[in-house]
Amino acid sequence: MLPASAKIPLKQLHRQSICIVRGNRKKDEESGTDVVEGTDEWNHSKAAVRPPDQLELTDAELKEEFTRILTANNPHAPQNIVRYNFKEGTYKLIGFVDQLAVHYTQAGNLIPKDSDEGRRQHYRAELAAGSQESAKLIISEENLEEDEEPKELEAEAGSQTDVPAAGAVEKVTEEEMMTPKQPKELKLTNQFNFSDRASQTLNNPLRDRECQMEPPPRTNFSATANQWEIYDAYIEELKKQEKTKEKEKTKTPVAKKAGKMATRKLTSMESQSDDITKVSQAAKIVERMVNQNTYDDVAQDFKYYEEAADEFRDQEGTLLPLWKFQNDKAKRLAVTALCWNPKYRDLFAVGHGSYDFMKQSRGMLLLYSMKNPSFPEYIFSSESGIMCLDIHVDHPYLVVVGHYDGNVAIYNLKKPHSQPSFRSSAKSGKHTDPVWQVKWQKDDMDQNLNFFSVSSDGRIVSWTLVKSELVHTDVIKLKVEGSTTEVSEGLQLHTVGCGTAFDFHKEIDYMFLVGTEEGKIYKCSKSYSSQFLDTYDAHNMAVDAVSWNPYHTKVFMSCSSDWTVKIWDHTIKTPMFIYDLNSAVSDVAWAPYSSTVFAAVTTDGKAHVFDLVINKYEAICKQPVVAKKKNKITHVQFNPIHPIIIVGDDRGHITCLKLSPNLRKMPKEKKGQEVQKGPAVEIAKLDKLLNLVREVKTKT
Repeated sequence: MLPASAKIPLKQLHRQSICIVRGNRKKDEESGTDVVEGTDEWNHSKAAVRPPDQLELTDAELKEEFTRILTANNPHAPQNIVRYNFKEGTYKLIGFVDQLAVHYTQAGNLIPKDSDEGRRQHYRAELAAGSQESAKLIISEENLEEDEEPKELEAEAGSQTDVPAAGAVEKVTEEEMMTPKQPKELKLTNQFNFSDRASQTLNNPLRDRECQMEPPPRTNFSATANQWEIYDAYIEELKKQEKTKEKEKTKTPVAKKAGKMATRKLTSMESQSDDITKVSQAAKIVERMVNQNTYDDVAQDFKYYEEAADEFRDQEGTLLPLWKFQNDKAKRLAVTALCWNPKYRDLFAVGHGSYDFMKQSRGMLLLYSMKNPSFPEYIFSSESGIMCLDIHVDHPYLVVVGHYDGNVAIYNLKKPHSQPSFRSSAKSGKHTDPVWQVKWQKDDMDQNLNFFSVSSDGRIVSWTLVKSELVHTDVIKLKVEGSTTEVSEGLQLHTVGCGTAFDFHKEIDYMFLVGTEEGKIYKCSKSYSSQFLDTYDAHNMAVDAVSWNPYHTKVFMSCSSDWTVKIWDHTIKTPMFIYDLNSAVSDVAWAPYSSTVFAAVTTDGKAHVFDLVINKYEAICKQPVVAKKKNKITHVQFNPIHPIIIVGDDRGHITCLKLSPNLRKMPKEKKGQEVQKGPAVEIAKLDKLLNLVREVKTKT
């Protein structure tokens, strides 16, 4: 054991061992022995070792280049993946294989240097670098202290108590050097520079507003209930009951049954009807508002849209489809009649039935408004198909219809019953064949309503509404000329002409035209029932429609299933214009705004619009207006005011179409002259065309 004064510190021992090792190394270098002995072995270990199966190649073979093409295809990707195909019911190879192979992925984010987070990270990196430099400086100072001579041994050995105090001081200084002071950082909520802000909105002060109304006027009513007043009231009630009994006696048994059913329904639904009637008007207005919003773009086109392309083409026009009217109850029923209401210009009536003899079923009478295209305003059903209809000019609520079974009926729109107000029967008299057309006439001398009807049974009948009954008289019976055959005992048989269409003259009340299935047109008079005023060999097939010109009193038009439309002067037996439309013509109609414009529809689904002033030889508009080719157009009608037409087909659909500006051209304004308008101008315009044709015919 060494005495306390002779203890050597550990640092000094470590220095002595290092000095001894260094001295040994110097001795070895000076002696120089045993250093070069392992040099050959080391060089020998660096020589290349060849495997025994290596090929020996020549220089040419070694210099030969082999090209390798790098592709994006993954050689390890499977090429035979199959999936089950449900459409074909078999497994099929997948053509597309994912060639992407991911070797390394690491999620990270980029922070701009100029942002607050970037500056903060940069600041932290500088602090870390500064602390490392300070550590290096401390280590180098320690190395310098170790290399100095051992002068401090005596001072350290002199007093043991001073050593730990000095060591503590050194540790404190080292810690202060290692951890430099950091400046205070400004804390942000996040990297998007978000800052909370609050603001208080100003609430507007509430104000009370009052107004004073005048009180409603009041009246005091007083009456005394005497015995005679009560007696008079009872007498009036008894008279009303007697009148209703008389009406019931005059009614037919069918009407009685219908009346009983209606009364039962009314009694069962009295409570409901009271509630519904209160809301019905408001509900109708709301329904129209909803439809106006739904079909707003169509309504805008109807009112404002004009075809801009018409400015660049003089002799052509187009039809713009607007609304399409259809009802589920009238499915698979053809449109057999169309008629605009003379008072309410947006309302039109549609008759539904069937032209097929083998497929006769029920009929429907629907009234649509352009303000509500989604649902009809009035719905009436009938047991037999409706083939024609007409609305009274002075009483627009009365609609007369002709049925396929030969009956005629009058519907009153003011009475919401589904049954007609007046109806013919086999007992009271009816047609024996389908009624093809009906027309209201002026009231007779006794101010009774009357109308005419034409049927395939060859009779033209006048129906008069006397009190509550339909009274009929035969105006004329159609006979085919030259078809009389004599039978024994001097009897003569006449072949009956089948009437299909008729029209009354606009000015001469007694004169009217009748078209027949034989293709002839008869000019008849109400006064003469035995003979015709004139006969026209018009067509080779049945005449589908006959119509007088609304302006010119001499001109009328006819169309037929023989593909032709003909324009006539009733004083001349030959047609003035003939147009072949390459398909059976179902209906024709004159335009209300011009004497030279008319429209025709054909069974191939096309609408043709003619203007004789612009083109005398062909239509200025020929356009398919039905979606499917199998659909046949049956009827067409012009609106009395608006520039639109409605077209009906055999599927029960009614399409509304707007005429482009070229189809309703009016005379151009000349400088310094007023444009002449009116019936006289329209008559002169058509007369000018007819005179050209007459001159050509007289020359030939």
